[in-house]
Amino acid sequence: QVQLVESGGGLVQAGGSLRLSCAASRNIFSINVMGWYRQAPGKQRELVADITSGRTTSYAESVQGRFTIYRDNAKNTVYLQMNSLKPEDTAVYYCSAFFGRDVYWGQGTQVTVSS
Repeated sequence: QVQLVESGGGLVQAGGSLRLSCAASRNIFSINVMGWYRQAPGKQRELVADITSGRTTSYAESVQGRFTIYRDNAKNTVYLQMNSLKPEDTAVYYCSAFFGRDVYWGQGTQVTVSS
């Protein structure tokens, strides 16, 4: 099993930056894919970015060029650096881990971007 704890959310003005952290309870080098998802009120959860154990990354088109996902295996932590934030980025952000045949989720962290 994997426990995930997110942190770093908050309130920021449009154009600002935040860095989200996702700390895992086990060595993340063995986790196939880790990712960040978000869910805005009334909308479905959507993939924001993910990173493989080989550090291959992918991004939603809406965040391409503004967000960066990276991992620090020594700290068992995955980060999401979010720059040039927009009000439409407002959502609860969830960390995920695809390990074996299972998917694990964190509890989520709120990101609110004011205009």
